[in-house]
This record gives sequence, C-alpha cells and structure tokens, in this order.
Amino acid sequence: MKIILKQEVKNLGEKDDLVTVKNGYGANYLIPKGMAILATESNQKQLTETLKQRAYKLDKQRKEAQKVIDFLKDLTIKVGAKAGENGKIFGSVTSIQIADAIRKLGHEVDRKAITLNEDHIKTLGTYSAKLKLMKDMIADIKFEVIEE
Repeated sequence: MKIILKQEVKNLGEKDDLVTVKNGYGANYLIPKGMAILATESNQKQLTETLKQRAYKLDKQRKEAQKVIDFLKDLTIKVGAKAGENGKIFGSVTSIQIADAIRKLGHEVDRKAITLNEDHIKTLGTYSAKLKLMKDMIADIKFEVIEE
C-alpha cells in the first residue's frame, strides 16, 4: 500500500514522504491515527504541488538570508549601552539589543537566531556572535558595545 505521511513517523519517514507499507499497518494504524493518507492520484498531484510551493518559499528565504549575511559580513554593529566608570556597563548586552541594532540597519532578524560567544557582556568593547538564519546558514557577526 502506498501512502503519503502527514507527519514524521519513526523508522518510516518524514512529513510528505511517499512510502510503501504493509496493508494492515497503513489501513489499521497510520491512516486512522491521521498520520498518513492514501497515495491516490489526486493526493500525489496535491503533494507534488505542495512540495513545489515549499521549495519556492525555501529558495526565497535562502536568498533573503544570504542578503542579510552578505550585508553583515564585513560590518561591525554598534550597540549602545549606559556605562559607568572604567567602561563597565549597567546590566549586560543581550541578543535583544543586537537584534534591535540590526533592525535599525534595515534587516529583520529574530533575537533567538543570535548566539553570543560570551556568556555575559558587561564591559565596553568589541565582541562576536553567531547568527543562524537557517539550518545551514550561519554567519559570524561582529558588534561593538559603545557608551550612549
């Protein structure tokens, strides 16, 4: 029996995979639990269209991510912070401030995509972080903490 998986099934496949299983497993377990649908001709056409649209969206997202990476590659982002004597800042710099600084430069970046290389940034200076825009698109970004 040929089926199309609607979700990941351990030891069988990922979502939207077209797989062949034994009739009992498909008819009595996967299909009633909503984990799969029969691979009829119309369902296969729908799957093909879905995969084509997903590939188009993914390609568009990759191009946008590459633009952001190319923009930030040679740029040092300025992050302002209130500082006291000896260059020690009040509080610490987080990924939220870095995401806001990038947003002010015209690129939208999720703060959760930024991983700081140091645990706590509490002094003025130049630091680096990793920006993970997609699973396989990671960029090293430089930022400088300056006094406001």
